[in-house]
Amino acid sequence: MDAVRNLLDEGRLDGYAPGFREGYRFGGCQAVLDDIPVEPLGRHHWRVLYIPQGFDAIDRSIMDALEQIAAECKVASAAEMVAEAATYQPDLVLVMNALHVFPADHAEHIQLVRQMGIRTAVWFVDDPYFTDDTALLCRHYDDVFTHEISAVSFYKEMGCPRVHYLPLAASSTLYSPQKTAPKYHFDVAFIGNAFWNRVALFDEMATFLKHKKVLIAGGFWERLTQKENLNPFVRSGWIPPEETARYYNGSRIVINIHRPTTVGMDNHNSRDLPGHSINPRTYEINACGTLQMTDIREGLKTYYRPGYDIETFNDAQDLMSKIEYYLAHEEERLQVAWRSLCTTRKYHTYPDRIRRLLDTSSSY
Repeated sequence: MDAVRNLLDEGRLDGYAPGFREGYRFGGCQAVLDDIPVEPLGRHHWRVLYIPQGFDAIDRSIMDALEQIAAECKVASAAEMVAEAATYQPDLVLVMNALHVFPADHAEHIQLVRQMGIRTAVWFVDDPYFTDDTALLCRHYDDVFTHEISAVSFYKEMGCPRVHYLPLAASSTLYSPQKTAPKYHFDVAFIGNAFWNRVALFDEMATFLKHKKVLIAGGFWERLTQKENLNPFVRSGWIPPEETARYYNGSRIVINIHRPTTVGMDNHNSRDLPGHSINPRTYEINACGTLQMTDIREGLKTYYRPGYDIETFNDAQDLMSKIEYYLAHEEERLQVAWRSLCTTRKYHTYPDRIRRLLDTSSSY
């Protein structure tokens, strides 16, 4: 095996590399998963009515976790919430994010649910980017959960008596190791909308990337200025979670860039609340057993170890240097990727988060 690893590092298996690399990576992922003990989940005694946001991957992950953890679970739209709560009489109505697709009178609907004697909770997973909106909603819930550590004190200042930090996670159903077809194989991939900091980074790397196999996918990438070099790599539009996972699995390096928090930069955050917590993409990429290179958020080291189970970068020059290094050092790339899978599957799953949420809400 050492001889094969040396050949990979030296680039001497070029004719066989794509298929061999795919099988070798996947086999390593399976070995990692086989070594993780399966812990019994146990049932919580509460019955839950879940109100989704429309974030496909997160909603589906939470519904799956509720099926595993809650005594019973039912799903209803925001428009149906009050009627379903009156009929179903759950112990908890859990609302995902309460933004974008929710009716303008959602706060009044939550008050009606509480008047029935039913506990209510919201999990804000878009913080701090829409705090101008969530500030108006937060006081109407019994419990406020946020994935952004800097938002805990903010919601307390808004008058919420019970505010809890609850980080995001990855679904082991949607995001997991898998073998992929050649069309999903890239040297470098990024999937996400073209917020301005992301555009600036890729524009700066345009010449460096033009001779590599690259995927840049999502919305608003017409903002790029280095179109001649980068447009051939762009796939416009939304990509479903299942296909996103295939790109993550097939790519040798997946880049993660957190969106800016500054007001006016595609955000409703006039208080300039900082972003310290990592985004869901951090967990999802790692759950696929792929080498991730991410910009640095203050909370990253709480969950991953840079250089061990994730790689970080400070700027475009640092990122280009590390891309070059890991593309030339296949075994090191895979070792980091396998460790990222192990960490994620052990500690960052939605059943864990939902268990914590239900235990917290029922402890009032």
